[in-house]
Amino acid sequence: MIQLNGLTKRHGDVLAVDDLTFTVRAGLVTGFLGPNGAGKTTTMRMILGLDLPTSGTATINGRRHQDLPSPLREVGAMLEAQAVHPRRTARRHLLYLAQSNNLPTGRVADVLDLVGLTAAADRKAGEFSLGMSQRLGIAAALLGDPPVLLLDEPVNGLDPEGVRWIRTLIRGLAAEGRTVLVSSHLMSEMALTADRLVVIGKGRLVAEGEIGEFTESGAAVLVRTPEAASFARRLELSGAYVQAGTDGELVVTGMTAPDVGRLAAAEGVPLYELTARRTSLEEAFMELTRDSVEYGAAR
Repeated sequence: MIQLNGLTKRHGDVLAVDDLTFTVRAGLVTGFLGPNGAGKTTTMRMILGLDLPTSGTATINGRRHQDLPSPLREVGAMLEAQAVHPRRTARRHLLYLAQSNNLPTGRVADVLDLVGLTAAADRKAGEFSLGMSQRLGIAAALLGDPPVLLLDEPVNGLDPEGVRWIRTLIRGLAAEGRTVLVSSHLMSEMALTADRLVVIGKGRLVAEGEIGEFTESGAAVLVRTPEAASFARRLELSGAYVQAGTDGELVVTGMTAPDVGRLAAAEGVPLYELTARRTSLEEAFMELTRDSVEYGAAR
């Protein structure tokens, strides 16, 4: 389990992480989401003891990372896949990590096989593609067979087969009872991989919960009627939020499809369409973080 309590990091006048509190439980894949500059990598670095918090704590199974007696046996992490000496081969990189951390050297062959790099084990890391570097970073994270894993953007550079592979691997590791925290910008992939989500913006917690809570809470109702303008006003008076489209189309949130239908019947409004539409994770994420985007394109 990973536990954050009031975790805060300030760089001069910049508040990178602001009083962040959440728990990453064992046996689940927790997706860690936020816009660019939200503080995700800084948070993960503080969990791993690479950055010291200004205040607050980050613990792994009740202890700070720097207090763990055998870190690679307890925590595996990939924050920067290409943080490998370019002239060192994949095998020698992993062998160095194993020997310096008193791990069985037999694990090197095991993890190379697990990530599909056995054939490239004696190639220099500087010759690797981004996708191969990602696989090597994941191999290093798994070297100590740890119960806790932190992976920062693990699918970057992977082809479709690789994306499916890492998704299956991550879910399998969580199913074994491990604690898995994964950051990603790919909402479609998080929708298929994560069990729970933690969303931050500008260093602050925006939302957390089971993944279904995010898509269900933003469910919308699609309505088409020849009396769109007047019915939209009536819906808003009833507490709904309405966005008008073209050809008499309304997108209604804050009211269920049966309630919209009953209101239309009571008002004598003809409906050409009444469809409940589940919000995608991407739509829910954009709505949650729309006030937390630091770098956005002009609209």
